[in-house]
Amino acid sequence: MPELPEVETVCRGLAEVLEGRTLIGVRVLRPDLRLPFPPDFAERLLGRTVLKVARRAKYMTLFLDDGWVLLGHLGMSGRMLITACDATPPAKHDHVILETNEGKRISFNDPRRFGLMDLVTAERLGEHKLLRSIGPEPLDDAFTARVLIAALAGRSTPIKIALLDQTLVAGIGNIYASEALFRAGIAPTRAASTITAKQAGKLVAAIKAVLTEAIASGGSSLRDHRQPSGELGYFQHAFAVYDREGLPCPGCTCPTGVRRITQSGRSTFYCDKRQR
Repeated sequence: MPELPEVETVCRGLAEVLEGRTLIGVRVLRPDLRLPFPPDFAERLLGRTVLKVARRAKYMTLFLDDGWVLLGHLGMSGRMLITACDATPPAKHDHVILETNEGKRISFNDPRRFGLMDLVTAERLGEHKLLRSIGPEPLDDAFTARVLIAALAGRSTPIKIALLDQTLVAGIGNIYASEALFRAGIAPTRAASTITAKQAGKLVAAIKAVLTEAIASGGSSLRDHRQPSGELGYFQHAFAVYDREGLPCPGCTCPTGVRRITQSGRSTFYCDKRQR
């Protein structure tokens, strides 16, 4: 599933072609994705001008000129692809197509159909059932070591699993949790409540750095992620530990290299010498 950097990359690409543009064509090619589309979905989008494209956690938000917001999620395999408006027929698995008054086509393609789209008023966006329990944005200045320590208090779950909890902090998934913990020198199996203030400071800094670098690289393309231009992301070439089992740990002399364990059914990659 795309994590924060991949969704941020998609939103930035969409902003370039959607902000200030009017939707003069809207096609919905199936009745549902993970959830049914709202009633009259295409008709409610047609003729609307997109004022702003933003991200909340792993969700895309398109603010419209009538006070409504198009809320979208890419699911496991979804892509938002930008092309020119022409006579080219929809591709296989294109489910929603938007066309702008400046000749751009934005196609939501999702082979596995785990994505979703909904409409909510801007004033109630934070109350939407998918967003109301989500924690702070990790790249905001308000996400600090003190905030993280408070969120971890009393949690016996491993710190890696805690970071995947979207109510604790928004947008972090399997890849960037492993990478941030490696940079911070914290073992993924350590109980979340035992993280000290000093370690929390290192972890917050590592999270912010990893996410910022990943966004600058267009995210990570392992299977499905593409930027709206169709380009791959490149941060996978900078992984220190993720998906590198048995390979040398960067800056480390441990004999086994990167190790992999399974936590809550997901792979975790780490160095058992550097991370404590």
